[in-house]
Amino acid sequence: MTNTIVHMMRHGEVHNPDGILYGRLPGFRLSDRGRMQAQTVAAALKDHDITAVFASPLQRAQETATPIAGALGLEIRTNDELIEADNRFEGLKVAVGDGALSKPRHWPKMRDPFTPSWGEPYIQLAHRMLAAANKARDAARGHEAICVSHQLPVYTLRRFLEGQRLWHDPRRRQCSLASLTSLIYEGDALVDIIYSEPAGASDPLATGA
Repeated sequence: MTNTIVHMMRHGEVHNPDGILYGRLPGFRLSDRGRMQAQTVAAALKDHDITAVFASPLQRAQETATPIAGALGLEIRTNDELIEADNRFEGLKVAVGDGALSKPRHWPKMRDPFTPSWGEPYIQLAHRMLAAANKARDAARGHEAICVSHQLPVYTLRRFLEGQRLWHDPRRRQCSLASLTSLIYEGDALVDIIYSEPAGASDPLATGA
């Protein structure tokens, strides 16, 4: 049976001095720390048998993928299925007490936290991320691939594959900046999921994703 590994990676830290939820907004680049995180992961993966590098089209994911692809001598393949989740709070501060969540005009967006009502449905997000993982698995069959995406998409995919409910407490997400959620396949069958933090742990509530 052919073994394949698909590393689902969250991008590095973003320069976000205003602390907004930037979502799919353009122009949000990595911070200096974020670039160091990407380089740390590139160094950790340089001896791996990675034959394909995929990334979300957003700038922060492309910048995270760049040193990894460079270290491996590969081109970045942009995949729209890896993009950040759609979110109606995009461009707003969402901190408890002083952000959009404290304003009554935004409360209708939160009427259904299980779907959720404020953005892309979890099940839709899980399905497109699964399609991205399958595409990466097929492209790197017998080797390894890396897909640079975003916190909620990566964590939602993990919960879906583990058979957990998709709605969850954001404060308990195990998906640090520049972390790897590695999907282990035998043939087409997923046999294990391994989580690792080559660049160290970070606060799961870091604004943005």
